[in-house]
Amino acid sequence: MNFSPITDDLLVGTTPSASDYDTLRDLGVRLVINMRFSSAPKPDSHHTPIKSLWLQSIDSPFFPLSIPKLVFGAQAALAAIRDGGKVYAHCNYGRHRGPAMGACILIAQGYDPHEAMQLIKQRRRVADPSAWYIRPRILKFAKEWKVR
Repeated sequence: MNFSPITDDLLVGTTPSASDYDTLRDLGVRLVINMRFSSAPKPDSHHTPIKSLWLQSIDSPFFPLSIPKLVFGAQAALAAIRDGGKVYAHCNYGRHRGPAMGACILIAQGYDPHEAMQLIKQRRRVADPSAWYIRPRILKFAKEWKVR
């Protein structure tokens, strides 16, 4: 598993395998947000499994990230964090969709959208939240979140 800690309560990375859930649990993760389209979350066989949220998304400029899915993910993340847990947001390579969800979580926590994207990029070098088709979705999320 390849991941980067972004803040004390947010990690962003690649798709975890079933055996990675022990590591996530040890790190305090209580919610895994899967932003992949065709790869369902791996089952966590622990007697108290980590909660998983699958927000099917395609990494393509032809299929923009769904704002309602980003809002739903951010709301779930805030609830997990309020309950004392950490959140792990991921996609296949931890480059676009996972970092976009991570940026939206930061925005929901009060970060400026540009600062959120910059922090993601600083803490996860392979992340590209400024990709021409990802950045506008993060900024649109920020506008939508602000009017909530």
